Amino acid sequence: MKIAAAALLLAPHVSVFPDVTALHHLVQSGTLLSSHGVVATCDVCDSEIVTIAQDSAVPLATPVPIGYSAAELASAYHLPDASVGTAGTVAIIDGGGYPDLESDLARYRSQFGLSPCTTASGCLKVVDYQGGPPLTPNGSDEEKELSAETALDVEMVSAACPSCKILLVQAPATDFYLSALHPASAAVPSIAKAVNVAVGLGASAVSMSFGYPSTKDINTGPVSSVFAHPGVAFVASSGDSGYLGKVHGYWPQNQPTVISVGGTALYQSDTAFSSAAWSQAGSGCETDLPPAHGQPEAVSAFCSGHRAATDVSSVSDPATGVAVYDSYGIGGWYVAGGTSAAAPFIAAMFARAGHTASVDGPATLYSAPAGAFADVSTGQNGAAHSCQTSAHQLCVSGPGWDGPTGVGTPTGLSGF
Repeated sequence: MKIAAAALLLAPHVSVFPDVTALHHLVQSGTLLSSHGVVATCDVCDSEIVTIAQDSAVPLATPVPIGYSAAELASAYHLPDASVGTAGTVAIIDGGGYPDLESDLARYRSQFGLSPCTTASGCLKVVDYQGGPPLTPNGSDEEKELSAETALDVEMVSAACPSCKILLVQAPATDFYLSALHPASAAVPSIAKAVNVAVGLGASAVSMSFGYPSTKDINTGPVSSVFAHPGVAFVASSGDSGYLGKVHGYWPQNQPTVISVGGTALYQSDTAFSSAAWSQAGSGCETDLPPAHGQPEAVSAFCSGHRAATDVSSVSDPATGVAVYDSYGIGGWYVAGGTSAAAPFIAAMFARAGHTASVDGPATLYSAPAGAFADVSTGQNGAAHSCQTSAHQLCVSGPGWDGPTGVGTPTGLSGF
């Protein structure tokens, strides 16, 4: 059972478990949640953290990782040796201060044999949403919850592109928590500023692991014009609420120039991996907007000629979650999922492939060579009857494009 956002109980200590290997096997088989729960992080974040028990909000924090490692993810998606690829810059848009970011990132990369990425070397850079110094940490619960999102993002970039530079752009923590007095329309301007800063600092790809309720003013207003930069891969999580219907999606993944990343479960048996659509991966239509750039007419037709989501996918199911380290908010290693895990991973693959100069929204994904993506043909994120009979592909996976997983999961870098 998933606990709502902002219910996360931040653990001051690591719980020691006698058989970490057994827990990892539960991840590989997709059965971890048979005895554990999940809790969402911030209001708009698309990340979920596995907890110590069902209906618990206490993270399952361990002294060693039990989620998928960087090497396992590289094997699952057929990535080349860490030395192969372009050292592009991946910008991460996240919220709040994070005093332990560099040391936590170092712990993750050291654990999985990845080269260091430090501020001193120029590999890691942190700025605020106006391009100034990093936000000053205030120690609030909201900020610590957001650190779990940020840790997931930067560590997934590290797993997908060990040689990439990481640019963290920090927006105010308050803009990741919505209320009647602080709706999405008040929060997204700082996100737009952060995106502009990322582009101005030379990002090859920009990852956004969040989704705001969309309105026509947001969808077609000035805050969405920041994505009008061909040559930069703007990548956003599709959401963790399953099939959203045929009217509106979340912002910014609904934008025609943003790559919408859906989610899968990732199973491992011996050395073989397989994927199925994650039951909570976001998908649907955005009737305020035209099709995504390069989206085939056969796909946008499911949304009556409008933007159909998603475009591509990777592991997101917390039952088959990834290993993440965060000492500030969680207090150790934890297992995370949500399409927040998929967005930075895909963004880093764009940066690593080195062809972002030709990127214009998801167009290159739809024109990729045969075999660049593995079709995901099982699973669904909504009952078949919840989609219109003529558009069940929006929520049920099958041969070819479908809403939960888009064109499928990567098989190496050739699709980017």
